Amino acid sequence: MSLSLSALYAKALDKAARASDSPTISDETQELIRDTLSDLVQLTSRVASLSLFSSNEILEDISTSDLVYLSLPFIRAEVQNRVRTIDRDDRMSNLAQVQRHLNMYTSSLETYDIVPETERVLCGQQPSSIREAAKRREVKIRQYKAEKDLRTRIEVIRRRRRQLVPEDRSSGDFNLVASLLLPSEDDAEDLETENILREATLLLLRLFYAQACAQLEGVDQEIQLLHNAPTQPPLPKPPADERRNKTKDQEDTWKIDAAPELPNKGPLLDPHGKPLQPFTILPASGSDRTRLHAQVFGPGHRLPTMTIDEYLEIERQRGGILSTRGPQPEAKPPSSEQLAIDSEMDGTVLGELKAEEQRHKDEQWAQYKEAHPRGAGNTMNRG
Repeated sequence: MSLSLSALYAKALDKAARASDSPTISDETQELIRDTLSDLVQLTSRVASLSLFSSNEILEDISTSDLVYLSLPFIRAEVQNRVRTIDRDDRMSNLAQVQRHLNMYTSSLETYDIVPETERVLCGQQPSSIREAAKRREVKIRQYKAEKDLRTRIEVIRRRRRQLVPEDRSSGDFNLVASLLLPSEDDAEDLETENILREATLLLLRLFYAQACAQLEGVDQEIQLLHNAPTQPPLPKPPADERRNKTKDQEDTWKIDAAPELPNKGPLLDPHGKPLQPFTILPASGSDRTRLHAQVFGPGHRLPTMTIDEYLEIERQRGGILSTRGPQPEAKPPSSEQLAIDSEMDGTVLGELKAEEQRHKDEQWAQYKEAHPRGAGNTMNRG
């Protein structure tokens, strides 16, 4: 058994509200968006088959319960704009669908004269096309105040109907539409209730009209930007099979050249890692091996005259290498300290000589201090 129009629309609006509160990039959100679009397409087909709206009718001919379905193109544009795209062509195709839905919505409201002429003129002004900053700012402020006034009036009507005002505006618009599908259980089926519901629906449609005009401006700018964007370079294609991957790995691998002219068949390295016979390390690719072979012993090439171990041994003998092995020589004390130590060696000829040398040194230092008293050379601050 198929759902009624209101039940199907309520189901789609609930999915759209949940998708708007979730990250767009996730796979779960995209699956929810696809289901929502499928329900909205089915709903659009059923509304068209029932001929709820006709160009020969005026606004007063449309029943209050059917007015809410005029918002269907705007809701489809909102959901379609959240579809995840990868490249530029997909994004431009998606924007074209959003643009078509928004134009369909604005034209339907203009057909039934739902939007007053003053609001239509105000929403039709595109701030991006105004060069003067002051006028552009003034238009944006007027559009913002008009949208805020519509929202305030809708909230007042919802409070009269004893409905809670949604705090989150992103999913709140979907909840606002859902609340207008059927009267609440506490409302009575009378003329006053129908008038309140009709007023709230018309205000919501005018609010969506202002949002649609602003979105159309943004969509036009994005499409123009994508048209002028440079073409993306083609992505590199992965290897066709595992054989190509294996060949590439072999080309990047370096291994020992198994040349037949080795002097013996013994090991190349001893247990300590020292080479026992010459060997060559070359890439596995044949083209690279040929190129590197051609560069060996080219013009200006100098052959080595000794091994690295021989060079290090010569440097060690010359003292150019500091070794931390073995006992380190003790640091010699300064000459003045060594003289004081030697002068204390009583009973030895060296001790007497050093003591005399120490006494002579002390006497010279005393004569110098007497001839040069402290501060004698500093005359810069004297009068």
